[in-house]
Amino acid sequence: MIRLLIFIALLFVVALGAAWLADRPGVITLDWQGYRIEAGLMTAAVALFALLAAGIIVWNLALFILRSPGLVGRFFRRRRKDRGYEALSRGMLALGVGDAVTASRQGNEAQKLLRQEPAAELLLAQSAQLAGRHEEARGRFEAMLEDPDLKAVGLHGLYVEAERLGEPVAALHYAEEAAKLVPGLPWAGRAVLGYQAVSGDWEEAIKSLERNYAAKLVDKKTFRRHKAVLLTAQALECEDRDPDAARGLAGEAHGLAPALVPAAVVAARLATRRGDIRKAMKVVETSWKLNPHPELAEAYAHARNGDSALDRLKRVKALAALRAHNVEGALALARAALEASDYALARAQLKAALTLEPTRRVFLLMAELEETQHGDRGRVREWLARAVRAPADPAWVADGVVSESWAPVSPVDGRLDAFTWALPPATLDHEDTSLEALDEALFEALPAVAASIPADVPSASPVAGDRSSEGASGARADVAVPPVEEAQVVEDAAEPATPARAAASATDTPEKSVLPRDAGEEAARTPTTATSPAVTPADGPKTADAQSPGKAPADGSTGAGAAAPVSTAPANGTAGEAGKPSAETGDKKPAGQTSASAGGSPAKAGPDLSRPIEFPLKHMPDDPGPDGDDEEPPKKPGYRFFN
Repeated sequence: MIRLLIFIALLFVVALGAAWLADRPGVITLDWQGYRIEAGLMTAAVALFALLAAGIIVWNLALFILRSPGLVGRFFRRRRKDRGYEALSRGMLALGVGDAVTASRQGNEAQKLLRQEPAAELLLAQSAQLAGRHEEARGRFEAMLEDPDLKAVGLHGLYVEAERLGEPVAALHYAEEAAKLVPGLPWAGRAVLGYQAVSGDWEEAIKSLERNYAAKLVDKKTFRRHKAVLLTAQALECEDRDPDAARGLAGEAHGLAPALVPAAVVAARLATRRGDIRKAMKVVETSWKLNPHPELAEAYAHARNGDSALDRLKRVKALAALRAHNVEGALALARAALEASDYALARAQLKAALTLEPTRRVFLLMAELEETQHGDRGRVREWLARAVRAPADPAWVADGVVSESWAPVSPVDGRLDAFTWALPPATLDHEDTSLEALDEALFEALPAVAASIPADVPSASPVAGDRSSEGASGARADVAVPPVEEAQVVEDAAEPATPARAAASATDTPEKSVLPRDAGEEAARTPTTATSPAVTPADGPKTADAQSPGKAPADGSTGAGAAAPVSTAPANGTAGEAGKPSAETGDKKPAGQTSASAGGSPAKAGPDLSRPIEFPLKHMPDDPGPDGDDEEPPKKPGYRFFN
């Protein structure tokens, strides 16, 4: 638009000039060598303008004729360059999609057309890498080192090849050369820092980190954190040989990153070794407020050597109060209370931890509490079973690697400050640890633990009724049942919450037989032989005799084919005593064969097989659960972790 306005303005000026000449007519006379030429002013101006235009045209035509060879050559060179750049573009696209053959072909054509084009050299080298021709690629990258414009590119290519071959020394050399050649080069600065950190050269790593920060490759927050990590690693290395230097390094690291747990632990440990208890406690308290951790609690509890368990408990209480409603504080307080034999406090804190984060260590501490306080093996095994199926405890994790101790760099890729305190990765969801699920597991485990019954346990029929009541009823029904060692029972039947027992007669249900899950089916499949019915007295019920293929021995032991007599005596029937004849039949029970019913009084060692199967409560008395037993506790969603 501006150009159009300028053109119109110039045209207007020319028109004004022509009008001015037309308004002032005159004659121009030229007298030269006897010739006299006269023309009007306007005619002379037009002729002069035409002469100038013709001269310009002739001059340009002469210049074109003189420059025509160069113009023709430039045309062909431009066309060649266009073809070369087009081939280079196609080669780059082929390299991007992974077509190494096309990339190599287009790279050769671009190199032939463009002549010493750096992009063509890079295309050929990278296409050789993509095709697996690593020797050719290394040769091309080494050739680039001779060209100052391509030296940085060649160093980067050789660095990549050295990393591929697993040559850290060569890779570090190429990275250092590239960092010197191009200060502030991002990949070179990070590579040098990473290799120095992996090799344990902490001083040089700190210098490289400072150079990267000066080149603005890292921000201030990252710089402070990474420098604290390097200082902590250096302090851990010289802690034993030079405690004073290590204490200064750890203190500087704690000042740069108060949330870095290893720095605080090392600083507190060295302060405790020196006897500066106040300094150690202050360091731990500062880090605990930002990042509670069990190592901090351990260092705080043992800040003063020689303290009693009660002193440690008081100190841990003060630490836990700094960060309320935290699982680490609850666990630390529970552990200290357990050492100080304050079982009530330990139980309360463990219940809180079960609500916050029910991991394996919480269940193990609960089992330890039950063992220490009550010695209840049943509850101990209950909590241990839950611990087996509970999620794993938090640990130091970096790139999928779980470590028991902190490390400054990742063991996988050498990344600085890679370890974090988190739950380790898992491929399975959190399993249900409720007692209902454990009951199912116990049912499945019953056959496997049946052999754990002691050999001296007296045999008893796992059916209802009193074996000695046959004397009161005047009749007897014998039903064949499997041997005791084949019944499904669990070990330690004398514990309060025995999960399975052989069922026998109960005073409140005299007419029902309670068998184990598989024993009842076995008894139902056992053939029986019916005998003629026996007439009972008027006050006794009528029963039928069923004779089993085998009889129980007189010593009370149950053999392979032993039968267990079943009585259908009423609930108010009295049981006959061992060794006395029956009132109706006159039979005499052997002295070694005693009753297993509720009426039997003799005390014997071993499990009591005269009670029905019993299972644990829905929740242990110390397990926080729903208040109502009839309500089904809502199942929490399983813990899911990244794959």
